[in-house]
Amino acid sequence: MTIQTQESERRSRHTAGRRGRHRGSDPSENFSRGFATLGQLALNGVQVSARATDLATGTVLFSVDDHVVMPTASIGKVLLLVEVAARLQTGQLSPLALIDRSPEDAVGDSGIWQHLQVPSLPVADLAALVGATSDNLATNVLLRRVGLEAVSARTEALGLTRTALLDLVRDHRGPDDAPQLSIGSANELTWLFSALARGEVVDPPTSQRVISWLSLNSDFSLVSSAFGLDPHSHRSAEHGILVVNKTGTDAGVRSEVGVLRGPRAGVTYAVSMYFDDATLPTRLAVIDGMRTVGLDLLEYVF
Repeated sequence: MTIQTQESERRSRHTAGRRGRHRGSDPSENFSRGFATLGQLALNGVQVSARATDLATGTVLFSVDDHVVMPTASIGKVLLLVEVAARLQTGQLSPLALIDRSPEDAVGDSGIWQHLQVPSLPVADLAALVGATSDNLATNVLLRRVGLEAVSARTEALGLTRTALLDLVRDHRGPDDAPQLSIGSANELTWLFSALARGEVVDPPTSQRVISWLSLNSDFSLVSSAFGLDPHSHRSAEHGILVVNKTGTDAGVRSEVGVLRGPRAGVTYAVSMYFDDATLPTRLAVIDGMRTVGLDLLEYVF
């Protein structure tokens, strides 16, 4: 209860609306490219939710329906990583404890463990795979070990009410399964990543572990495609730019949340799109829109 109260208060302070600031006082002017692109996507039937805040001050730089709960695909795996990191910190889990994969864990799509021969991996390595490649098999194995109920309880303790990991990763979702892997609001997701960056999620060592795993992420296909970084080698600043991010991709879903630091400022951002993924031009328009938001963010920090 104490943890929940403290984290809820921090989240409330961060998510409270404040006047935007970015080379001017009007966010609609300062992030004009992103606003225009997101507006056009919305007119074309794309459900859009986005938010960006200054990392140092919490000032809201721009927001578009940031309270709306959106499907976020693999973004919810961050909540699993928080629970794993917290258990490592308390000694409930050992980073070197080997966990076997089992037939019920099997799943395709993202990740590399499914293509490797090794039948078991240490907890810390599994978490690194989730951070680096959003590894679905590693996610399911870790989730089987810690339990979805524990992840949900941790999420509630953090004060998150519109963000959740709903299920394990499945190749096919039936009528009895959760309709989405995870959901989230841009408001809460920017709070979560800001709190991680400040060492305020559970405690500083736990936050740092999660940030370390996420810093391995190799997916720079969405918002972060605008930052000019090497997706396979970006743990040190290049041209003063440093990013830690997590993406979520599914049919009709594109989502990214991250912390971007530059020579002039730091910013936390979350952008989610939900759309009819029936044609390639529609998908490309969504991806291009997310990159446009990234260009505005880069200008703010650089």
